[in-house]
Amino acid sequence: MKLEDQRESSNVEDRRGMGMGVGGGIGLGTVALALVAWFFGIDPSIVLDTAQQMQPQQQSAPADPNAPRDEGRVFVGKVLASTEDAWDEIFQRTGNTYSRPTLVLFSGSTPTACGTGSTATGPFYCPGDQKLYIDLAFFRTLKERFKAPGDFAQAYVIAHEVGHHVQKLTGVASRVEAIRARSSPTEFNKVSVRMELQADCYAGVWGHYARDFKGLVEAGDVEEALGAATAIGDDRLQRQSQGHVTPDSFTHGSSEQRVRWFKRGLETGNPGSCDTFAARQL
Repeated sequence: MKLEDQRESSNVEDRRGMGMGVGGGIGLGTVALALVAWFFGIDPSIVLDTAQQMQPQQQSAPADPNAPRDEGRVFVGKVLASTEDAWDEIFQRTGNTYSRPTLVLFSGSTPTACGTGSTATGPFYCPGDQKLYIDLAFFRTLKERFKAPGDFAQAYVIAHEVGHHVQKLTGVASRVEAIRARSSPTEFNKVSVRMELQADCYAGVWGHYARDFKGLVEAGDVEEALGAATAIGDDRLQRQSQGHVTPDSFTHGSSEQRVRWFKRGLETGNPGSCDTFAARQL
């Protein structure tokens, strides 16, 4: 990606190295459960919130404004800024104002409105505080474990979580939560897939803006994002972990579906093309 001249977002909160303190962390058993939840695409907050309720609350120290701006922080700050510029413009076209989310960098674990966030859960968005949480160690996992290297692959992960923030702002997230309350786990899995694929499509919309309007995309970048979408499809993850695929337990969509919806957003640049909830075929 061509990020040299891109501004950095001011909405990055760096909590790395702060830790949770005594009584604020989570045990190995919880980490294992959260890892399993994340691996199968299940909302990690379900596991984390339970762990949080069983332990004393302890606030982390305020973010240090003088924390070193290392390469990782600069990168996520510039990618986040590019998503802000894209969605600012998109919302303005409809006469609305885009409320920018905060991206929290952490290491180990950190308190969130959705429970205790852990490295093991991977990146996630918490609608309760409208923040994205990322431990940069995940990008190494993406490269080494999932064989999806590249800066645009990493940017896709951020843009996907921003997509969930857009769903929060547009009311999709609240409607999905209402469906969760009255659905069986199997029924809700189907809704979850549509929600995640929409976030993939929104990531593609950002990619369209970054490529066609900002000139941030270099040769091979799109392939990196498609590689990441493929690597974290439910079918591929299940085949790797259990040797077979159980579609009824999908929560994020197959590799083919994730690639298809990202490409739709990338090609159209139109959020209106991302209505996965109305789509007959995903």
